[in-house]
Amino acid sequence: MSGFRKITETPSPYRHLETMPVRELLAGINAEDRKVADAVSQAIPRVAELVEQLVPRMRQGGRLFYIGAGTSGRLGVLDASEILPTYGMPQGVVIGLIAGGEAALRCSVERAEDAEDAGWQELLAHDLSPLDTVVGIAASGTTPYVIGALRRCRDAGILTASITCNPDSPVAQAADIPIEVITGAEFVTGSTRMKAGTAQKMVLNMISTATMIGLGRVVDNRMVYMQLANEKLLDRGTRMIMDSTGLPYETARKRLQEYGSVSRAIAAWEKDNISTADES
Repeated sequence: MSGFRKITETPSPYRHLETMPVRELLAGINAEDRKVADAVSQAIPRVAELVEQLVPRMRQGGRLFYIGAGTSGRLGVLDASEILPTYGMPQGVVIGLIAGGEAALRCSVERAEDAEDAGWQELLAHDLSPLDTVVGIAASGTTPYVIGALRRCRDAGILTASITCNPDSPVAQAADIPIEVITGAEFVTGSTRMKAGTAQKMVLNMISTATMIGLGRVVDNRMVYMQLANEKLLDRGTRMIMDSTGLPYETARKRLQEYGSVSRAIAAWEKDNISTADES
């Protein structure tokens, strides 16, 4: 593409890393990491544009797909996997796809990202709907697996977005809403699992969190639909009920276990209290 340059591949400003003391290495990595949040802040208008279009689609039954390769793909799968336990959304509402399939989550699957039609075929297997949204994630902005999927989605009238770390990339050109987080050269030249990966994780956090809030899965600042999967979460949920109702700990815990979620337990308590007030 004319004028396109991979800033993520430019040489690190740090030289002869192998000769640095450990503390100097760590200080350099930290100095670079501090630049990431500022880069992400520049992309907030585009992230907002995506969320504002995504929430109404999901309210009508649409789903959110993340698609990527390597670190980018793993980050998408990670974010998708956390939606069910954190917000209690049904399985399959947010879906992460990675080039090379599940095996690529742990080990590199060589050349999987070069298959331009593979991403689209994997999306088709999920019975894509016009209400669905597909977000392509690629630090370089040149991954064929992602480009092919976004192009085919746009042709099919499906809303698309992208998260990249190079300006004016082919992936961004293929998306309706290009989110560009320009993090610059990496501490280790070209190692985009570092600053670029951190930036992508931050943007994914913003997208999924703002979307779940928009869908009513957060009340005040609390994850009232979280799965009660362990003792820590049972305790957290119990204390949420205590704060909202004034009930003692053991009573709140029993209600939580009876109703299965913070939201249902609080709603039942409020209903009981309204009924009692009406009777009096």
